[in-house]
Amino acid sequence: MNWPAVLPRRGLIVSSLNETVPFKSFLIKGDTLMLERTNPDPVGTRFIVIPFDAIHMVKMTEPLKESTLHEAGYVGQLAKV
Repeated sequence: MNWPAVLPRRGLIVSSLNETVPFKSFLIKGDTLMLERTNPDPVGTRFIVIPFDAIHMVKMTEPLKESTLHEAGYVGQLAKV
């Protein structure tokens, strides 16, 4: 998987167990994703490894432009306000 350079590498992952994990960067190996948390969790965990099939949703926390999304491979148009 190639993450488009124009997309920020930070956001939130919601797992299939409904756990929300904020991240500031990530690494990919095979069918797993290693997330670097923005802050340690209550037990001090800074990194987590999660299989792609356990990811329910990815939330992007940075504002994104339509051109950025097109460069990332999305098609269509966003609503004009």
